[in-house]
Amino acid sequence: MPDHTRYQKKVIKNYYDNLDTILLERLSDLVTNLYLAEGKKREKLWKTAVEVMKKIEVPPSRIEHLVAKKDPALLAVLVKELSAR
Repeated sequence: MPDHTRYQKKVIKNYYDNLDTILLERLSDLVTNLYLAEGKKREKLWKTAVEVMKKIEVPPSRIEHLVAKKDPALLAVLVKELSAR
């Protein structure tokens, strides 16, 4: 496989430079979707939220607390805290 072009290298670099922002935006979108979802879809969204929180390096105890409560409002508070950083 050939090496990446200069443009492709720049796109890849920008992606990884902004990964925290991208993941935070994804978590924010998940909060909205959790408010609207029901049943199996809601469970799947919570699993996705856990994966994103792990990537953002949220402490495991906080993740466990949020999943135990399954309250999108608490997840929204976390997103607000992370956005303030």
